[in-house]
Amino acid sequence: MRALLFALGAVSLVLGVVGTVLPLLPTVPFLLLTAACWSRASPRWHRWLLARPRLGPAIARWERERTIPRRAKFSAVALIVLSMTTSIWLLRDHAWLPWALAGVAVPVIVFILRLRETRDGA
Repeated sequence: MRALLFALGAVSLVLGVVGTVLPLLPTVPFLLLTAACWSRASPRWHRWLLARPRLGPAIARWERERTIPRRAKFSAVALIVLSMTTSIWLLRDHAWLPWALAGVAVPVIVFILRLRETRDGA
């Protein structure tokens, strides 16, 4: 089971890194999945992930408090709206694809907006 969790975490990390470049691939959920898998499979790799200067503090805050900064929340919503609006416009000639994209985007946006914000506003 540990090997499976480690492999899932590694694949999730790769997808998260690729998601930093591709607008339709979400970064944060994959990185949180990596942290969750590695916290159970390999404490050493989990510590390595938390030691990353750009990723570690946000992941540690999520694990500790289940909160995200207000700026990150609204940046995520803005990027989702921008990418989904562009995708819907590009796929406007297809009968059901724009509706499917909207059907995915709306619940994700609602979920993000309902997340608690970091107390210190960081």
